[in-house]
Amino acid sequence: MCGIAGTVCLNSRLRSVDIDQGRAMTSILRHRGPDDTGFLHDELCFLGNTRLSVIDLSEQASLPMSNDSGTVWLAYNGEITNFRELKKEFRLTEKYNFKTSSDTEVLLHLYQELGIECLQHLSGMFAFCLYDRKLKKVFIVRDFYGTRPLFWMVLNDKLYFSSEIKSFMELPEFTPEVNREAVFHYFSLAYIPGTLTAFQGVNELDGSHLIEIDLTKPSYPIPSEYYRIRFNPDYSMTLNDAEEGFYQAILDAVDRNLIADAAVGTTLSGGLDSSSILGLARVLGKGSELHSFSLKINEKSFDESSFQRAMAEYAGTIHHEITVNPDDVKNNLFRQMAYMDEPIGDGSAIPFMLLSAEARKYVKVLLSGEGGDEVSNAYETHMANYISRRYRKYVPSFVRKLNLHMADMLPVSFNKLSFEFLAKRFTRGAELAAPEAHLYYRHVLDRVEKLNLLNSAEGYPHTSVFFSELFDFLDYPDELDRLSHIDMKYFFIGDLMQKNDRMFMANSVEARFPFMDRKAVEYFSTIPSKYKIRGLTRRYIEKRAMKRVLPPVIRRRQNYGIELPYSLWFEDSLAQLGRDHFTRERVERTEVLRFNSVDRLWKDHLARRKDNGRVLWSLLSFMIWFEMFVYNRNFRDYL
Repeated sequence: MCGIAGTVCLNSRLRSVDIDQGRAMTSILRHRGPDDTGFLHDELCFLGNTRLSVIDLSEQASLPMSNDSGTVWLAYNGEITNFRELKKEFRLTEKYNFKTSSDTEVLLHLYQELGIECLQHLSGMFAFCLYDRKLKKVFIVRDFYGTRPLFWMVLNDKLYFSSEIKSFMELPEFTPEVNREAVFHYFSLAYIPGTLTAFQGVNELDGSHLIEIDLTKPSYPIPSEYYRIRFNPDYSMTLNDAEEGFYQAILDAVDRNLIADAAVGTTLSGGLDSSSILGLARVLGKGSELHSFSLKINEKSFDESSFQRAMAEYAGTIHHEITVNPDDVKNNLFRQMAYMDEPIGDGSAIPFMLLSAEARKYVKVLLSGEGGDEVSNAYETHMANYISRRYRKYVPSFVRKLNLHMADMLPVSFNKLSFEFLAKRFTRGAELAAPEAHLYYRHVLDRVEKLNLLNSAEGYPHTSVFFSELFDFLDYPDELDRLSHIDMKYFFIGDLMQKNDRMFMANSVEARFPFMDRKAVEYFSTIPSKYKIRGLTRRYIEKRAMKRVLPPVIRRRQNYGIELPYSLWFEDSLAQLGRDHFTRERVERTEVLRFNSVDRLWKDHLARRKDNGRVLWSLLSFMIWFEMFVYNRNFRDYL
């Protein structure tokens, strides 16, 4: 894993000051690649690269990299997991003079062999800028599923790109301003969706997209799609076929993702996905070599450490348990935001940063189970869709109305995924169309609540439009396949990958996601959803396929995901944080939030009239981000 940054001239030439700024943009990414920093530039393009050495640790594999003639330059972040197969398939060693054993050089020569069509042959995680000096073309590319970050903006006839937005703060001409539309959607989702960012004028390049710039006739860059996610279920597939196919696909993906010349470990939540990866590593003979890292949230209903220990003991790993207390959250809240660059309402971000800090003492690479929920229809929202279709069909409307009323009467609970929370969300969400319900089951605030909270928020489209437009565009007959596609395009990129990438790279640890390896995903997408949810069992086919590598205690359990008990902690341990930040002065200086609404949310929570823990955490995250990146611009103090 590495960090990339650069400048592409659209209708100008690089000046010496641009080169100095390019160096500064790159240097602030040193945490992404502490092993080396390199630069290449001419009169049209500047490429900067920090390097975390994982495959081929030698200086010959330094980045950015160029071919022998210097006609092709590559700034690169990621891992091409099938690079060895590609090297052999296209007989690259017979045609090119390899100086390294790295995947970077394979990508460089594969481009020379096939042009940008080489993308169609890759599997893995990557973001890169390739400069073909002979053709005078620049390609800025993000991988198929958005597992590696890439941001860009145009300013004064130049395109700037970077792995992290903080690079743009090094440009004197860039003035950070709040993107109010992005914030509007943030307060529905607890993450910023699509290509929006919290900064006005800064764009996130979507997964499966590239920007092609012709330097002989430059124009405003427009991203284009080079790959399309596609669910194509094979309804002739038998249950046994699906089981064997699932097992082989994820086994091969784990095997590919274990390739490294640096130490590799695994995250271990105790859930099915991370446990499966560890179980498969054991099958591959790697279990006893690996370090495993787990988070123990120090609150009873959030503690999953017994499952984590059971799996670590079964696999024979060198296990590390990181306990998370309220003081750990308070002590790392500002550092987390300095690396995150954007507000995020996902409470597991700080625990992830604590985990990667411990992991960095032992490994450079961590395999993670993220993506397993998307490919297996495993989210509670998927089960809610599955049940709601039958609920609406078989339960009379007057009974459903009574259930709504009864759910509203339930006392507020601050426990993780409490019955009260689930009942209220399901009874209302079940009455909505599938994409709107998919949002409702997860939403932080609804549209009316956001209009009360935010100044000048009228006129923005409903956040559900992100989901409904994609849902209607997709031609899959099965609603569950459409919902999985939506999650891959929005939640996976906007929440999971932002959190994983920034929090792991804050401590110079590379995260890899075998469930989202392209070869594996393309197989998983052929499995009919009837094998993924069967009866009231989620992950049915995954559980069947993984039964041979997991102990019974893991196979039988339900997954809930890592989260902080902020609803409880705001009552005591985090109460002072709320009192300090939810003041009239601090709220009103954002010019985005309305104090009376923030104050009401805070007081209603403390009085237990409503569980506002998630929205208060999202508010706190936004306010810290605003002060750190917009108002005081002092984020560097916490790096």
